[in-house]
Amino acid sequence: MGDRVRAGIRVEGVVQGVGFRPYVYSLATGLGLAGLVGNDVDGVFAEVEGSARAVARFLALLGQEAPPLARIERISSTRLGVTGAADFAIVPSQAGGERRTLIAADSATCADCLRELADPADRRYRYPFINCTNCGPRFTIVRDVPYDRPLTTMSGFGMCAPCAAEYHDPADRRFHAQPVCCPACGPRLSLVTPDGTRLSGSDPVAAAAGLLRCGRVVAVKGLGGYHLAVDAGNSEAAAALRARKHREDRPFAVMVPDLATAGQLCVLDQAARRLLMSPRRPIVLLPRRSGASVPVAPAVAPGNRQLGLMLPYTPLHHLLLEAVAGPIVATSGNVSDEPIAYGDGEALARLAGIADAFLLHDRPIQIRADDSVVRVLGGRESVIRRSRGYVPEPLTTSLRFRRPVLACGAELKNTFCLATGNRVFVSQHIGDLANAETLRSFTEGIEHFRRLFDVVPQVVAHDMHPDYLSTKYAAQLDGVELLAVQHHHAHIASCLADNSEAGPVIGVAFDGTGYGADGTVWGGEFLIADLAGFERAGCLEPVPMPGGEAAIRQPWRMAAAYLAACYPAGPPAGLAVVRRNERRFATVLAMADRHVNSPLTSSAGRLFDAVAALAGIRDVVSYEGQAAIELEQAADAHERGSYPAAIAGRAGRLSVHGADLVRAAADDMLAGVAPAVIAARFHNGLSAAIVTVCARLREQSGLSVVALSGGVFQNQLLTGQVVAGLADEGFRVLVHSRVPCNDGGISLGQAAVAGSRDRLAGGPISKSAATGRPPGGR
Repeated sequence: MGDRVRAGIRVEGVVQGVGFRPYVYSLATGLGLAGLVGNDVDGVFAEVEGSARAVARFLALLGQEAPPLARIERISSTRLGVTGAADFAIVPSQAGGERRTLIAADSATCADCLRELADPADRRYRYPFINCTNCGPRFTIVRDVPYDRPLTTMSGFGMCAPCAAEYHDPADRRFHAQPVCCPACGPRLSLVTPDGTRLSGSDPVAAAAGLLRCGRVVAVKGLGGYHLAVDAGNSEAAAALRARKHREDRPFAVMVPDLATAGQLCVLDQAARRLLMSPRRPIVLLPRRSGASVPVAPAVAPGNRQLGLMLPYTPLHHLLLEAVAGPIVATSGNVSDEPIAYGDGEALARLAGIADAFLLHDRPIQIRADDSVVRVLGGRESVIRRSRGYVPEPLTTSLRFRRPVLACGAELKNTFCLATGNRVFVSQHIGDLANAETLRSFTEGIEHFRRLFDVVPQVVAHDMHPDYLSTKYAAQLDGVELLAVQHHHAHIASCLADNSEAGPVIGVAFDGTGYGADGTVWGGEFLIADLAGFERAGCLEPVPMPGGEAAIRQPWRMAAAYLAACYPAGPPAGLAVVRRNERRFATVLAMADRHVNSPLTSSAGRLFDAVAALAGIRDVVSYEGQAAIELEQAADAHERGSYPAAIAGRAGRLSVHGADLVRAAADDMLAGVAPAVIAARFHNGLSAAIVTVCARLREQSGLSVVALSGGVFQNQLLTGQVVAGLADEGFRVLVHSRVPCNDGGISLGQAAVAGSRDRLAGGPISKSAATGRPPGGR
């Protein structure tokens, strides 16, 4: 056979459900090669036979011209015996063996499908479920692997003859597109009342748009769950949705029809445009444009300088936005603090008191997935909530796991993480585990990921807090080794893993609260840390939290605690925060002084709360972090003044006196200084203190890399100042980009710590390693 050769090829990564087999078929036949291609539990396998030159060309092009949704991790090839085959075929999938294949994330409707959607001559004209190998549902419809139609929620929809012809035609864009369908054979829309009664009319989309224009609330079934939608320009509708959803102040997301409308509402740079238009289609937090020509009701994002915008990502969204002819609110279909509704019966039951009508369809959603949320930080993407469009694709890191690990995450903004070999799978956003339905979503999600990726954990990492439901879940698992990971060490480890670094670094972990290694409430921490261990090198000076959890809900209590530290003889009666809460202020001061239900905390979040209350911005919050967010929003961007904060050393640990910042803010309040100036001076002072502490720790440790993590660093003003200040001092600064800096990134950090300690131990992980020590015995 001359120079004829045959090669066996293995392609691993996100290569199923993205048109990879048709791509291989076209590439091979275009080069005149014979052979086969198919799916199995590892990914895609292929054999190609032909001239040595053609086979070499095939291998060179295979990774260069892959489909847009493919994420290739590895291509390997072996030489096989020549068979003399003359044809190339796509062969049936193989389901046996250990599963190592990856599932693609859901992807926004592609340009080709949108053209067909708008073409009156196309048989899928205005069909709300149009898709192809380059777009459409993936993760949210997958029941099992390999990714074939019988193992998705499309299994109940038999293909009609024209769809089947496309599906089996290697030259067609829908060749082996598993969700392929059309009006004759696919899912169908309906518009129903809250009791399930179908509303009459031939066009559910037009009818739903009419309801939205009339100020009604419509629940719309999407890819990973239901949205609650109203006309974004209708003040009464937005206020009604807010009241029914029990969401007092937290901003709503807005879906806009196109990039031009987004640019009329918000200031867009190139990075923002790229994120809005990406196939992942996240919500992008953007600065509002003053004097915007497109109206958005004040109740949509009250008092907020930013809007969360997203573009349509399903054909149904495109049709609905076109019919409404303007932006709509598209917020998660739930009552506040509950998980998003994704089952039809569940949605009708849970959202009946909120929605006036339901625009639903009969394609089941296998697993819930909220919209992802991102922002631009330093010219690059920074993820705030990682979910639809990103999950379940693994994170590429330098981590290697000796044994499979399950990391259970935090109590708030929960995600979990499964890690095996060199792959790390961080789950979609789960939510706050205090809710029973969210806890069920957590446990069911873990089982789903274990099944999809065939991972049986041997090590289970969890938070140190004994009362977290994620900790209790870990404790009841049989046959696994448990490892408690300190909350703020997990934050820094998450930032290290996000940046494919191992440390050691100076870690700054600023957040609301976290269970400390000493049993107190931490939250303003300076650590010397690597993946395996940490030393607490500094913190904000602890103050009482009068009333415990009540102090989180009522920031004025933290103002009282800090004022007590500033004014031992009692805070000035002229302060407005004292007058506003005068009936309870003395009681709270006494509670703090006697340490009655007043645990000590070094929390940076509580320091922000104190200043927000002192400045008259927020005494009581309706959602986590509200006071700090509004303090940032209030800050005068042109103010350069700064409050000083003493930095002292105690028992080998640095201590930042947050009370100094509060005292300076109180003096300004008494002097009649504007809250916007106070907010800016506080930010400036705190960022300067962070830089100073890092500089002192560099003198002690010799480290010149700083990792910033924790929910406080969602604050763009503070983060920008700290990053710039550290860079001016010659530091290299690590920040999050692929996972959130908030508690949504904790599971990645827990997994990284567990994997690192497991590698170092080479056997069972010592329980004494729960707090750890960094290299060199520090």
